[in-house]
Amino acid sequence: MSDAIFDESLFLKGLAQRKATLGAEYVEKNLATADDFSRPFQEAMTAWCWGFGWGDDVIDAKTRSMMNLSMIGALGKMTEWEIHCRGAITNGVSKEEIRAIIHVVAIYCGVPQGLECFRVARRVLEEHDML
Repeated sequence: MSDAIFDESLFLKGLAQRKATLGAEYVEKNLATADDFSRPFQEAMTAWCWGFGWGDDVIDAKTRSMMNLSMIGALGKMTEWEIHCRGAITNGVSKEEIRAIIHVVAIYCGVPQGLECFRVARRVLEEHDML
């Protein structure tokens, strides 16, 4: 790790959790394509978000994924929402649960945002033969 903010053990814990949720291929590609400009962020985000934020057993991975879909959907960050929708499926979130999350996003953040979530969810669910 280059000038890491967090210790190696937190990074490695985060790396394992990130790979378990998002897939090793996706994570390894992100890390491999990181350069001197973006590498410190990738490393810190892996340690902080995935090592610290996801690294305990207080909240199970499925619930964390559902929380992420709600928050990222509310923020309207659809590229990240798509990535986390795939991860949510990996963590056991069902089509019906994704639909219910989108309903809440639409109620609290507006129908247009709910529609965006449905568009992306449809694409992800079709990839996973869940529609």
